[in-house]
Amino acid sequence: MLTAHRHCPGSPTSIKATVVYPATEKHIQKYLRQEVHLIRETWEDYKDITLPFIQSQSFSIQWVYNILEKKAEADRIVHENPDPSNGFVLVPDLKWNQNQLDDLYLIALVHRRDIKSLRDLTAEHLPLLRNVLQEGKEAIGKRFGVPGSQLRIYLHYQPSYYHLHVHFTALGYDAPGSSVERAHLLADVIDNLAMDSTYYQKRALTFPLRADEPLFKKFQEAGKV
Repeated sequence: MLTAHRHCPGSPTSIKATVVYPATEKHIQKYLRQEVHLIRETWEDYKDITLPFIQSQSFSIQWVYNILEKKAEADRIVHENPDPSNGFVLVPDLKWNQNQLDDLYLIALVHRRDIKSLRDLTAEHLPLLRNVLQEGKEAIGKRFGVPGSQLRIYLHYQPSYYHLHVHFTALGYDAPGSSVERAHLLADVIDNLAMDSTYYQKRALTFPLRADEPLFKKFQEAGKV
């Protein structure tokens, strides 16, 4: 994936384009305008519909492991805490070309491989989450000069891939998936888990799904839409 900026001669405006090559059918569907529905997933829905769906799919996250093992993108690592339980790697997202700070976008990938998403988090993971929050802010401040008060730090639910990761974006940047129905601020997640270790195994979570997504069809078949 390549994101490019082009300035138009004689014009103060610029054009931003994202080129995906090679593009799979999944990539094509992602960028086509689709009918979207909001799903309200209870914990029972997660156990009965979402989790079996995740377990039945062969989602490839080898590229994540390659980054964690420094087999890929080792030269792009901004910060690493190597602790196997409470550590992570912070790298620029491929959507950010690093030529400007307006659309700053980095991803923290945790070293643990047993946390798929927000639904798996308990108070046991608080040291890890606090490390990501604090060390991530410090690393970005040191490298790019952007203070923590100008960062949006959040998790997606549903995530794009099922290995826990945290998004760091410029607060003024309207990043894809940063809207209220999908983004969960990391600081709020930490507070929720500090109050109740099983918070995310109890509450219902709302998220958007496109009508062509297989998980939407599972909720539809279960009569939940």
